[in-house]
Amino acid sequence: MENLMGQRRCFSPEFKDEAVRMVESGVSVPEAARQLGLVEQTLRNWVDAHRKEHPKADVPLSADERARLRELERENQELRMKNEFRGKAAAFFARDYR
Repeated sequence: MENLMGQRRCFSPEFKDEAVRMVESGVSVPEAARQLGLVEQTLRNWVDAHRKEHPKADVPLSADERARLRELERENQELRMKNEFRGKAAAFFARDYR
């Protein structure tokens, strides 16, 4: 980004890290950018680059979460089968209606 004099602003790695930490702590990108005097897209680029360099490790699921996941997967499968059956039934009755 260039300022009014046509010169690019340079930011130290420490400043960039602090700005990213601000966003990671829960401050929105627009708000953090406004507080730091940055362009939103610049801060978004820094946050994206940081996230690519430091991907979060997946936290293993607890026993309760695994049980809930299995329950939801079972329910999802059952609902898909019901939906498929209803579609076939509708097609069957629509054919008889003609």
